[in-house]
Amino acid sequence: MYNLPTPETPLTLMDFVTAAKACITELSPQELRQMQHTADDLLIVDVRESSEHEQGHLEQAMLVPRGILEAAADPTYEKHLPQLAAARERPVVLYCATGGRSAMGAAVLRMMGFKSVYSLAGGFGGWEAEGLPVRREARYV
Repeated sequence: MYNLPTPETPLTLMDFVTAAKACITELSPQELRQMQHTADDLLIVDVRESSEHEQGHLEQAMLVPRGILEAAADPTYEKHLPQLAAARERPVVLYCATGGRSAMGAAVLRMMGFKSVYSLAGGFGGWEAEGLPVRREARYV
């Protein structure tokens, strides 16, 4: 199934991103905006780190950092996130800063049995560049 790299041909981050994008569906910011208005059961997942999420995120986005995505989505794992683990039949859109982490995350969720999983092309940066709504919340320390 997988061709493991040899020391002579190590894989790069972009190799992983390219492989992921070859097996998933990306949505443009405008396509996601339309889906927000038409899909009642849409789940939007921010796979960035919490510090990135705090600086701004899409409305109603659920924060699940990429590093814990598999655990959070696996209902057999003791510390899974029920809302995500139960979303296998719902449309799920992942986003990150530029689209790489979310593409890899979407590929993993597909392998885990999620039926309608997408990645936001261009990530949060692309969303913001289009002038689409961003939620910013005040932090108190």
